[in-house]
Amino acid sequence: MLTAAEETQDKDRPLRETVRDTLRTRIFEGHYAPGTRLVERDLAAEFSVSRLPVREALRMLRQEGLISDRGARGAEVSSLSPKDVEDLFDVRQSLEVLACRLAAKRATKADLAYLKALLDNAEAFLAKGAVMEAHRSNSEFHDAITRIADNNFLKSALEPLQGRMHWLFRHVSDLPELIAEHRELYAAIASGDPDKAAAQSASHIGKYREQFPEDFQKTEPEFHRKRK
Repeated sequence: MLTAAEETQDKDRPLRETVRDTLRTRIFEGHYAPGTRLVERDLAAEFSVSRLPVREALRMLRQEGLISDRGARGAEVSSLSPKDVEDLFDVRQSLEVLACRLAAKRATKADLAYLKALLDNAEAFLAKGAVMEAHRSNSEFHDAITRIADNNFLKSALEPLQGRMHWLFRHVSDLPELIAEHRELYAAIASGDPDKAAAQSASHIGKYREQFPEDFQKTEPEFHRKRK
């Protein structure tokens, strides 16, 4: 069943989006490991909804690449191969660099204040030991940059990849370093210099790419065991 917080947050949104967001969060945070079956009937009973919004939520998650069809087994949480990760970094490096370039041109004072608040929240959560909440703030930081870029074609290109990009964030072990890098990226965007913002974004993604564990498929089960 949805928590009171989830019900309050999503009461004015279509039910399928509330279910989708809850399932997506569970995947990001390791509650559903790769290969976990997601049974429409069981989820409908858990959320106390009909099967239709669950079916629609699963359809949206398939479009994001977070779940896959496995024939008679139904839907299950997807896994990424090393080749998938390389391909995702290639696309991310191209599109997010552009997003940062545009954000440097278009960010308002309110936009910059929101980005800074996300970074402050990430640090505050981390100080309290709330690692997952810190991860959420860091992920939202990148999502906010895309919104600030204000390019509908770019947004449409990034949206189907957002789920898998957030999945990558889960593998960052040094959150203080990540937050520090995000502050440098924020400063570059706040400078209003598109070239500076693009260069900082490319550097940030490139560094993360080099640090991404080559044996992530072996460490992924350990990640899930630690957080269940």
